[in-house]
Amino acid sequence: MSPMDIRRLQAWWSHKQGLTNPNPSLSSAQVLEMAGWARSVGGASPYLTLFSRAGISREQADLDLANQDIHELPCARGCTYIVPKTEFALALKVGQGFSDEAAMNTARKFLGVTDQEIERLMDKVEDALAGGPLDARGLKTAVGDASRSLGDEGKKRGQTTTLPLALGFLQSQGRIHRIPVNGRIDQQRYLYARWSPSPLEEFTLSRDEAFVELAKRFYRWSGPATPAHFQWFTGLGVKAIKDALASLDLRELEDRLLIRAEDFEEFKEFKMPPEPIYSLVASIDSHLMQRRDLPNLLLPEDRDRKMVGERGITEMAGIQDLTNHAILDRGRVVGLWEYDTDSQTVAWYSFVPPNQAMREAIIQTEAFVRDQLADARSFSLDSPESRKPKIATLRRLAEGKR
Repeated sequence: MSPMDIRRLQAWWSHKQGLTNPNPSLSSAQVLEMAGWARSVGGASPYLTLFSRAGISREQADLDLANQDIHELPCARGCTYIVPKTEFALALKVGQGFSDEAAMNTARKFLGVTDQEIERLMDKVEDALAGGPLDARGLKTAVGDASRSLGDEGKKRGQTTTLPLALGFLQSQGRIHRIPVNGRIDQQRYLYARWSPSPLEEFTLSRDEAFVELAKRFYRWSGPATPAHFQWFTGLGVKAIKDALASLDLRELEDRLLIRAEDFEEFKEFKMPPEPIYSLVASIDSHLMQRRDLPNLLLPEDRDRKMVGERGITEMAGIQDLTNHAILDRGRVVGLWEYDTDSQTVAWYSFVPPNQAMREAIIQTEAFVRDQLADARSFSLDSPESRKPKIATLRRLAEGKR
């Protein structure tokens, strides 16, 4: 594609994501139905998703979580996402057979764990939760000898006891769910509770049918997209992807990009907004991660830009995922940012000359993080201390230093 074609495509993706036209009338669930499930790893990304598209406050997001209008669930590839209520069952179905089965395969092969003992333990967990929610320590006490240590070999393989195996299966089957201890999305301390009625209780789709439904949503959230993009998002094999897409009415554009037939004419007529529209989003925002195709969110001249990679300073062309949060302009990545808790400010570096609109977007996000979140962690192990080198690098880059 020519740079102009890429720029228009970036703007279309941003338009479909609700980033170029934020709508404060949307609820948290409606944002997730429109933009797609928000990846959650104990960081601020879901809050930033809701704020950037609808100005939703942390307090409102937490209330929606408490009311189960949205929920954190194991979904695509077995990874956790924040999902709207209308899609709880679908999310659980397409998440089955990934991380839970992978962990169980390891336990069977190397740790002598049997399916029967995990099934018994699952029953014990449900019995223990009949009296109300418990945390992991409370559950371990309640199930007693039904949960056992997996010894040194288990520690080596990241499985210290059998209890997490049982909890993983119970969650993916919709029999129990997790409740954040302090009601916030950006942490990973939970209570476990029975889920009755289960979202899967009246869900009749087979696994294959569920992935067809996910494909319909994916191409609404993220089209145009290639089959490879959908394969990354789902974790399915090539044949399963082909089967899931076969029943969809998709049109092919160039570079194997597919778009829904109902979007085709609108896309042909779509014109990129003439003026910059800036958004500050998390490094794992759905705009960035649903396709996981960073090069197509850059312009050619941006690909040798410097950023902080996992091993220090690197060029953006050489990475797959951002390690900083992103500043977007109509879908294009035009800068990077982090939150500095010491100064309570956003540290940022722009690829383009910053104007007043960009500065105002930064100020708005800075105030949201400072006043409502207190921090903007990328993931659970991210901390103000570990982030200091990245912040220092961003400021050096902003000053034109390398």
